[in-house]
Amino acid sequence: MSADEVVGQLESGMTVGIGGWGSRRKPMALVRAIARSDVTDLTIVTYGGPDLGILCAAGKVRKAVYGFVSLDSIPLEPWFRKVRQDQGLEVAEYDEGMFQTGLRAAAQRLPFLPTRAGLASSVMDTNPDLRTVTDPYGGGEFVAMPALRLDAALVHVNRADTRGNGQLLGPDPYFDDLFCLAADRAFLSAERIVPTEDLLEEGPIQTMVINRSMVTGVVEAPNGAHFTTCDPDYGRDEAFQKLYDATAKDPDAWTDFRARFIDVDETTYQANVTALAEARA
Repeated sequence: MSADEVVGQLESGMTVGIGGWGSRRKPMALVRAIARSDVTDLTIVTYGGPDLGILCAAGKVRKAVYGFVSLDSIPLEPWFRKVRQDQGLEVAEYDEGMFQTGLRAAAQRLPFLPTRAGLASSVMDTNPDLRTVTDPYGGGEFVAMPALRLDAALVHVNRADTRGNGQLLGPDPYFDDLFCLAADRAFLSAERIVPTEDLLEEGPIQTMVINRSMVTGVVEAPNGAHFTTCDPDYGRDEAFQKLYDATAKDPDAWTDFRARFIDVDETTYQANVTALAEARA
């Protein structure tokens, strides 16, 4: 599929999970396609980074569900912060472990799973809809973390085949498989699509974290996680990230950034990124 064809499968009002972690291995080509689409009123479920920030800046997000939102080397995601402070974005902010538990519950088609994470913390106050359960075998009390069911999931991988088998060659798979399993439909973008028989030449079988039974469609998107990391293929584009960060402080800078890097197709985006890097060299 193309990125625009994936977005064509989405509808306004959906709950969309986005894999990766902070500013690491985010499916940014798919995020950019959403940002320039007519889809809106989304609930975004994510260990958040510029995926959530760009969609907030583009006016696509009704509610954000997250364990954190950060650019890693820049601690606070600028557009998420701005939209939440200025516009009162609806949020559900969970402990990172609770968030994982919610994905696991959805992946197992359970309404909730018990967890100790969140007990004796303010997360129970900031999420008053949370409930606790008592161990029926004579134990203590646990948070009943509700399942984070997703209408669609978007993840980025290093390699994939056309059947939807996804390979992660970097040091951490994060929870991308859980995002896929928690979703009614899951879409992969990949640095390269290779024949199935070539996947083991790229890395051992343990790197094949996502299998075809989890996946609805695959997009070949070279540099598709830019400006986030996609180890070992490339690292974070720190200069570009700083450029993005500055746009939350200057409306004219955002207008220029959006014209050059959001409201264009992926080929033009990558060409503009290359031109910017060459101008800095």
